Amino acid sequence: MAALIQREFLHFAAGCQNQADRAFLNDPGASLVYRRRTLMNRREAVQLVSLAVGALLSHGLAPRLAAQTGTSEAAAGALLAEVADVIIPTTDTPGAKAAGVEKFILRVVRDCFKAEDRQKFFAALETLDEDSRKKFSKPFVALSEAEKVEMVKLTASQRKSFFSSLRQMVVTAYFNSEIGATQALSYLPIPGKFQGTVPLAPGQKAWAI
Repeated sequence: MAALIQREFLHFAAGCQNQADRAFLNDPGASLVYRRRTLMNRREAVQLVSLAVGALLSHGLAPRLAAQTGTSEAAAGALLAEVADVIIPTTDTPGAKAAGVEKFILRVVRDCFKAEDRQKFFAALETLDEDSRKKFSKPFVALSEAEKVEMVKLTASQRKSFFSSLRQMVVTAYFNSEIGATQALSYLPIPGKFQGTVPLAPGQKAWAI
């Protein structure tokens, strides 16, 4: 399909150039305006083709991702949101799930991880869910808060490398989110003068950078 769109675009561009050349032979002065319009049409065509090819590629990405990892991105996101909310739960400020950290993590895993590492990451998530089913006869997302904490602690002790990577991404995503930066941290949208040493009051939150 992408090749077909590319051929159609090349045919269209060639046709525009031929029409511009014929217009120049018939009326060199008038063809200047026509050439500008042709150039605009060709630019629009490039944009449309780029969007179409991108849509085709992204449409095929999700099924391939699911086939490679054995799970859908939506299911992985739902599971990640619950696990992240155990790592940074809601207290007097919203937790990781409310901040939507799973979207950031999925994007990092999808766009930055190597294929092998991406597969290992999703496989570890599946293992966590399978362990929850074996221990409590329920998927992780259906567990009680106490059961979720127990499963996350078990994962942290048994799969330290995976949990360390996951925790780091959760913390990074949370404190770079609007909720994390403005509610969990002290946030000053327009800072004043620089002060190298500032005394902190009891219970003072760290400043968002």
